[in-house]
Amino acid sequence: MQFTTRLQSEEHAVNISFENKVALVTGAASGLGLATAKAFAESGASVVLADWNEEAVQFAARELANKGHKTLAIRCDVSDDEQVEAMVKQTVAAFGRLDVAYNNAGVQNVLAETADTTREDYDRVMGINLRGVWSCMRFELRQMREQGSGAIVNCSSIGGLVGGAERGIYHAAKHGVIGFTKSAALEYSTRGIRVNAVCPGLIWTPMADQMVAGGQGEALKAMEKSVPMGRVGRPEEIADAVLWLSSDAASYVTGQSISVDGGFVMR
Repeated sequence: MQFTTRLQSEEHAVNISFENKVALVTGAASGLGLATAKAFAESGASVVLADWNEEAVQFAARELANKGHKTLAIRCDVSDDEQVEAMVKQTVAAFGRLDVAYNNAGVQNVLAETADTTREDYDRVMGINLRGVWSCMRFELRQMREQGSGAIVNCSSIGGLVGGAERGIYHAAKHGVIGFTKSAALEYSTRGIRVNAVCPGLIWTPMADQMVAGGQGEALKAMEKSVPMGRVGRPEEIADAVLWLSSDAASYVTGQSISVDGGFVMR
């Protein structure tokens, strides 16, 4: 099945297909990563699902394979450069190339005012959310540079565009993702490689469930009320944006950070 979008003009139809393409998704065992991996698979791609949770990512890959899709599951902690390098090498060894990468793996910080944050939590969040994206791009771009083609989508956040009380570490990391995205886009813009970011707003994922379990349920309700569309987003709505940014339909788009947030940042 192909992911198809028809524009308003009867003369111009955009067919977004990833047949004969290879897509790599980190943080693919659940949430945004899993939804996006499914979307790539349903659009014809061979999909590499990577996650630190080996059991969960193996299960996710099997579920897709049982539906006839080509998949590969890899255990990878993106804060470990050696594991990231191995992930890209395994991808190329299995499928011969790397056309698309969605660098999605991420964690929340422990809620605390800046004065009360810890070095341990700073290192943990930055190691995954920022250094992990840098590490993934580093090895993905080496392969794409050799091919002379590719598209990368990094997962930032509305937290990469605005501040957030008690969330400084997380927001700083997500701001950094946008900086890396713009810089890499400039570096490779003439070499057939595009680099963009998606900035999800309030999306219902296992991370949101963890926030509720951690006592942040009221904060989430307050955030929902501040969304102009008046609702929480769905993981599939982020996946749709990632697929478009990764496709030839977005061939003139690079260095951009696309908010998919129900209008939150336009207020």
